[in-house]
Amino acid sequence: MLSAACFAFADEARSNFFNDPFLQVTHGIGDCQAPEGPMLTEAQARAEAHSRVERGTSCYQSGLCRLPNSYLYDREIIPRVKRAIEVDGRFAETSVWAEGQRRIVTLKGCVQTSGQAKELEKLVRRIDDVENVVNLLTYK
Repeated sequence: MLSAACFAFADEARSNFFNDPFLQVTHGIGDCQAPEGPMLTEAQARAEAHSRVERGTSCYQSGLCRLPNSYLYDREIIPRVKRAIEVDGRFAETSVWAEGQRRIVTLKGCVQTSGQAKELEKLVRRIDDVENVVNLLTYK
């Protein structure tokens, strides 16, 4: 019975309910599979809604954010991530996607070396308003 419930959950439609930005920022590795973006089922979105409000406003209430919700930064941050990577010029031979949630940038996709992954992470950490970087890049 448990496995039937798991399959039903897996078949449920998923969407980017919170419109979290998810953008491919480089395109240099042709056989790099596109990673999954911030996709949730309706039930997952309902379960996460309250905690997102709470986490998003705590930054402002503590005086650490100028905007009233930390998720509001993401639509500005992710395009800046793309521009910073393009301007830097060292990462043309990578295929990287950037996802933003609560001033945390998650890097997904493929790079040639662990050094590229580390340098990308360092570059993104220096962008204004980025609180943290989660590096999920793989090496091709």
